[in-house]
Amino acid sequence: MQDFLIIGGGIAGISAAARLSHLGRVTLLEAEPALGYHASGRSAALFEPRYGLAPVVELSLASEDHHRHAHGGVLSPRGMMIVARQSEAEAFAEDIADMALDQISVDEARGMVPILNPEAVALAGYAAHAEDIDTDLLIQNFLREARGNGATIVTGARVTGIARGAGGWTVTSEAGSHSGRMLVNAAGAWVDGVAQMAGVRPLGFQPNRRSMARIPAPGGHDVSRWPMVFGAGEGWYCKPDAGALIVSPAEEHPMDPHDAWADDMVLAEGLARYEAMVTEPVTRMISNWAGLRTFAPDRVLVIGPDPRVPDFFWLAGQGGYGFQTCPAASQLAADLIAGRAPAVDAATVAALSPARFG
Repeated sequence: MQDFLIIGGGIAGISAAARLSHLGRVTLLEAEPALGYHASGRSAALFEPRYGLAPVVELSLASEDHHRHAHGGVLSPRGMMIVARQSEAEAFAEDIADMALDQISVDEARGMVPILNPEAVALAGYAAHAEDIDTDLLIQNFLREARGNGATIVTGARVTGIARGAGGWTVTSEAGSHSGRMLVNAAGAWVDGVAQMAGVRPLGFQPNRRSMARIPAPGGHDVSRWPMVFGAGEGWYCKPDAGALIVSPAEEHPMDPHDAWADDMVLAEGLARYEAMVTEPVTRMISNWAGLRTFAPDRVLVIGPDPRVPDFFWLAGQGGYGFQTCPAASQLAADLIAGRAPAVDAATVAALSPARFG
């Protein structure tokens, strides 16, 4: 019998496997043939520590040192810009205040992103503190740590049944049966389904689709040094990606858990919002995809033992913050399980606890 069974092989489960491998024997079960297949494989990969509600921001800030220094670091410069029409001035002011951006002139903004349309863009804000995350390297670093401490990683192991006995949990999967003392639910969009299989009350998580399109570099520009650009109120965004540009409508459409794909009409509407703010039209799309960003009812991560079933541990509701919060989130999980004092403050621990749902 293992000490810890982790269900879910995205960044939440992988980072938890690394941390918990220092505390005991770990087996991680991933339904898909590859790790990081769903939301973790479809991320915009930005570290913006001031993005999200206060408990999320605390986790992101607590993760910065790991992102910057562990194993040589996984961050690289990017920068972040928000642009708006004059009619969007109120949303723009809220955005730059929430994410600590400085207002800059439209000419300064066009100096960084020359395709911005001066006839449409009336307001701009910028900050250098947003950075790219090398998500593949981050995953590999955590995997190396987990495997180095003897963790077992099983892919193609879709869970079909969960039973709780006197000695712990037995999880039946398409790759066989596994037993463990504690069950860690890091199943992304499927966390409530895993809870139901385990006889634990679901908490009401909602997966939301977000679509992306990759387009050629506009006007043949070298986009490599452009910041990530958001429309006011996060109505769209674009970000350099391997010599091209990814553009997202930034939608949040509620979905049942599934292998998500982009909606053509939603993509077209998002591309139109982007095009309205730039001078270069979108002439073709290289590729498109979508992922599910899964939120708890209050849009804050859920980290902690279930209050009714304490050997069932929630590590869920990462939303759009999974990569940027994972070092601190996984460390908090390990600290709580080990009975250690967490690095984050008590108010944040309480705000993340599943006990908050009653």
